[in-house]
Amino acid sequence: MVPQRKASLPKVYGDTPSFLGIPALDSQSLTKGYDVIVAGVPWEGTVTWGTFSGCELAPRTIRHASARYGGFLPEYEMDLFDYLKLGDIGDISVSPHSACETMKSVYQTADSIYKNGSIPFVLGGDHSFTPEIIRALSDNDDGEIGVIHFDAHFDNSSNFGDDVYPRCGPIYRIAQIEKVRKKSIVHVGIRGPRNSPAQYEYAKSLGARIFTIKEIREKGIDAVIDEALARAHEKTKHVFVTICSDCIDAGFNPGGPADFNGLFPNELLTSLHKIGASGISGLDYVEVYPTQDPQGFSSHLASWGIIYLLVGMASRKKDQQGQTQA
Repeated sequence: MVPQRKASLPKVYGDTPSFLGIPALDSQSLTKGYDVIVAGVPWEGTVTWGTFSGCELAPRTIRHASARYGGFLPEYEMDLFDYLKLGDIGDISVSPHSACETMKSVYQTADSIYKNGSIPFVLGGDHSFTPEIIRALSDNDDGEIGVIHFDAHFDNSSNFGDDVYPRCGPIYRIAQIEKVRKKSIVHVGIRGPRNSPAQYEYAKSLGARIFTIKEIREKGIDAVIDEALARAHEKTKHVFVTICSDCIDAGFNPGGPADFNGLFPNELLTSLHKIGASGISGLDYVEVYPTQDPQGFSSHLASWGIIYLLVGMASRKKDQQGQTQA
């Protein structure tokens, strides 16, 4: 059962609780000492297939789902709150009529989080805004950046019609950031008929590492993540993790696209724990569609994934503290 402390959680707006009941912060007056600061981006830009997905509602539904949970994972004998200090600044302002203004707002908020000495964990929204977080990371520290990208799709289109910020194109824009090491871009979970030969060839031209679902099934997820981490951390100072919900098989992801033959939840969760323990400099979780998921399963899965990664980060911090004391 959930501890009774969850009965009255801090609110970030209206009836929306903060993620995991962490303190609600004022983004205009951040204080030092927070390991992770959570933010939402309630944004859906151009529709690239079907119709509007409702993903702009996901920051709210993920926060509501998280109210059910604490920070303790018995399988790892670790409570993330024993080692990490978290805060939630609510949602970043978006401009419904301007993708450009929305991207600027995301960049400015991520920039303020990095300047605060904290790591941003961002709840989407569609996948279009990820490059702005990485751009802010790039502008706030030296050293190259690796990217671990969980997705069914390459998401490296340069545009979609007149939209230069499409949800199908964040990796293209990420690859244009000077400090992103192209060979340390890692795609995990690529599969299915919604990819094109041009996207595949572009990923190869960058030197990105591509783990298709076929290779994951042949090697096993543990070996794949070990190799993914080695590549993402190779000659880099930072690693950013971006997670599209459709990396998960559609049978376990009702609030996401109809992409089958995907990762199972246990594969994603154990991977995220290992990635957290390796050290990261930011994360986003995007493309959750609440309007097609009345039970909120995909919002709960997003909460679980973030918790598992945070517990990995807590384990890393515990080990670092132990080494310092020794």
